[in-house]
Order: sequence, then C-alpha cells, then structure tokens
Amino acid sequence: MSTWQDHVSAALLGTDRRPPPPAPATPAAHASHETGGAAEADPARRLLDQAAVLAVRRRAGFLPRRDGVEAVAAAPDEELPAVPRAAARRLTRILAGEQVKVLPEWLDAAARGGWRVPARLLPELLEKGRGDRVLRPAIARAAGHRGVWLALRNTDWAYLVGAGDDPGGGDEVWETGTRQQRVAFLTRLRGSDPAEARETLGAVWAKEAAPDRAAFLGTFARGLSMDDEDFLEAALEDRGKDVRQLASDLLARLPGSAYGRRMAARARACLRAETRTVRERRQTWIVVEPPETHDEDLARDGVPFHPSGSFAPAGAGGGPVGTRAAWLREILARTPLSTWTSLFALPPMEVVCLPITDAAGDSGRAARDVHIGWARAALRQRDPAWARALLKGGVVVDEPDALADLLTVLPAEEREGAAAGLIRWVAGGPELPRVLERVPGPWTGELADAVVATLSTAADRQTHRHEHTLTQLCRLADQRLSPGFAPRVRALAERYLAADPGGVAGAVLTELTDTLRFRAEMLKELHP
Repeated sequence: MSTWQDHVSAALLGTDRRPPPPAPATPAAHASHETGGAAEADPARRLLDQAAVLAVRRRAGFLPRRDGVEAVAAAPDEELPAVPRAAARRLTRILAGEQVKVLPEWLDAAARGGWRVPARLLPELLEKGRGDRVLRPAIARAAGHRGVWLALRNTDWAYLVGAGDDPGGGDEVWETGTRQQRVAFLTRLRGSDPAEARETLGAVWAKEAAPDRAAFLGTFARGLSMDDEDFLEAALEDRGKDVRQLASDLLARLPGSAYGRRMAARARACLRAETRTVRERRQTWIVVEPPETHDEDLARDGVPFHPSGSFAPAGAGGGPVGTRAAWLREILARTPLSTWTSLFALPPMEVVCLPITDAAGDSGRAARDVHIGWARAALRQRDPAWARALLKGGVVVDEPDALADLLTVLPAEEREGAAAGLIRWVAGGPELPRVLERVPGPWTGELADAVVATLSTAADRQTHRHEHTLTQLCRLADQRLSPGFAPRVRALAERYLAADPGGVAGAVLTELTDTLRFRAEMLKELHP
C-alpha cells in the first residue's frame, strides 16, 4: 500500500483505531515549535499535517497527459530591459485610473528609452488596448515579445499581433495569417522592397475580398513611387468603392503621374489668370469658375458627386459650401502644385498672395475655396514650400484650422514658430481649440509661450463661452504642453484662485498644473 493510501486508511478508520503512519519530513517539528507540541499530542492533527505535505508533493510532481495535445510554446526571451521600478509603480497607478490620459505618453517615452512594460502589468495593459484603439500602436511599441506571446493566446488581445511592422511571424503569415498580420507583412515588405510587395499583392489581388484589397492597398503609402502608378491606375477600375477611392488618393500624391496631368487639365479650366488695372496698377488676378458638371471620369478619379463638406457651413462667411465649390476644392486638392507656379510664373509665396475672384465678383468665397484646395494639396503632396507660403501668406482667414494641418509638412525647425504665429493670430477666436487640436506636441519654447499666454487671455474673460474654451485648452495642454511650464501655469492658477476661489479658471489651471507635475516625474523616471 502507498504512503498516501496509508494516510487515507488512517483517516477513514480514525486515529484511535489506526495511528498515523510515519511520513518523512513531516511538519510535526515545525508544528510543535509553533504550538508547544500540540500536533505531537494530537494524532489527528499530525495526520492532517502529513496529508497536507503529501498533497502538495503529489500536485507538484503531477505530469499532465499530452495525448493529442500540443504543448504551449514558451515565451521568447526579451531583448529589452523592463522599465525601472519607479516607472513600473507609476504605470500601476496609471492603469488603476490615476492620470490615465498620460498613458500614451508613458508608453511612447518607454519605447523611446529602450524599455518595455513589465510582464506582470501586460494583461491589464492589453485590456486597456482592447477598449481603446488609440492606445494600440503605443502598446505594440512597448509590450515587448511577451506582449505578442500573450496576444497569440487570447483572441481579445489579438489586435497586438501585427500592430506594428512586425507581423508576429515569418513569411508564412502572408499565406496563413489574419488580415491584420498580412497587412503588417506587406507594410514591412514595402519598407524594404516595394517592388516585391507590389508583385506579392498582385499575385493574389483578384481573389481577395474588397475589404482586404483596400487594407492591402493602404500599405502603398509606404515607399510610394512612380513605379506604383500602373497598379494604382488599374485599381481605379476596381469593383470596390473604398479601393477606388484609396487608389485615387495615392495617385494624387504622385504629381508626375498621368492622374496628376488629368487633374491639372481640369484645374486649369477652373482657374485662369487675368490682368486687371487697379488704381492705375496692372495686377494679375485669379478668376475662378467652378466646374459646371460632374461626370464618370471625374468620379473615377476620386471626386464623388457629394464630396465631404458639400453642405457644411463655410466658415465665417456662412451658408453651405455647395457641390460646385466642393468639386473645385477636391480638384485643386488633387492637382500637382507645380501647375500653379508654371501657370503664373511665380514662386508659391507670390502665387498665394494673388487676388482671387469669381465671375460674380465674390472674392471672399472664391479665395477661400482656392486656398483650402491648395492647403489640402500641400498636405497630400507634403510640399514644404507651399505649406510655408500658405501659413505665412495669411490666407483662409476664417478657417485657420485648415492651415494647422500644414504644420506637420514644415521642417521641424520651422514648426514651433509657425504654430506660435498661428495661435497668436486666432487667440480669443472660437477656432482656437480646433487649431490647437492639430498642433502636435510637445509644445515647447515659443509655441509653449504662446499657449500659456492664450490660457491667460481665456481665463481673463469671464464669460461662459470663454470658460468652456479655457477648459478645452487645458485638456489639450494636459498632454502636449512641456512639463517644464508647470511653475508658470501654477502661478496663473494661484492668481485666479485668489481672485475667485470657486471659479472655473483657478480650478482647471490647478488641475493642469497637477498633470504637468505628474508628467514631469513620469518622464524623469523613464529617462533617469
């Protein structure tokens, strides 16, 4: 009979009839030390102590049956170290709900510093990403190999697999992976060998579903060149609407393409140069005539019958944009910007300053439509000369948020000054929050000075509208304003708290100060 069976028999018969069998290394001595020998004096207690030890031994040595079951592969070794302990403790607080809005910044800062999230915090972090798509790219950068390993074993976290350029496997994922993994595979291949990626997609293009074709075609944004023109032109005939639209958007980023020439011909039919004499001075004017009709060729090239914003308010001018004006904006947004420097024989800065009017003499609306079209084209074609001209030329005066997107096109050393100028230009206006939403962080130097001055101006105006604006600005500054400006914001908060202890201004500025301090400590822990 086994030792375990001996103990079971003693338990069934009772220790009065059968004393507990001897067991090696029982905790009797430990129990005697703890309880003054109570376990030795009570056979029943000794039996239970010995049974507990034997139960642990049996479970620890248990080998599960593996008939037909494949063992789970061990997690791969990590190449990056886990974040320092202080940073890990702060991440625990963030995941628990404290200043959770700074989580993307924490993850990005950790990835930039060459750190990864500690393994014990990965399940909770991956759950956050399950409910918040915005977090997913940042999680993918900081989760390490263990994060992908966990995601492969929980469908709720599958978003992490292939979330970055690594599809989470080898070349076989193109044949066997999910759509997300295959997109990641193509994205990586586009970065190293665009031609090979194009051929790989072309081999399976006809048999893929429309949503998959659109997702795969989106990878062409990486490494886009004139070599892709024929593939994209063919995609303009695709049966999938999203595929056609995406193909036209990509072709619009290739100014030297046949698509660009078609759009340029349409645009020159809408804008013409006219010499006029104003106050005895001869000037070149741009006369605008929006397209009269919409045909199949225009639709094929990506201009829908009702473009986005066709019926939206047209800024301070009021009234709907209208379909003809919306067609004009779309055509200009897809036209190579070199069209205008050639037509007017002027550099971009001088072109954007030319007076504009339409046939009815409405210069305000005509100029707005043209400038918005040019701004969209400069953004799509990533043209810094045109972005600089549009920002410095003071155009689209009643829709400055249309210009804010151009800040990303400028060289890094120019963005801060241009953003500060744009913010000062619209300070106090209702467009300010929309403009600041488009200004990427971190806000430092001259830009941060302009933001703090704007906060002060908004706090000074004691109206409900300005209190709402101040609250919106503080929410943006929470995550973008440099933490080094915490003392200046704190001084503002104290000033308004002293003047109005229960006021909105003091409260929101105090909250902003607390967040900036939290971020300062957080970044110090990640970059000791």
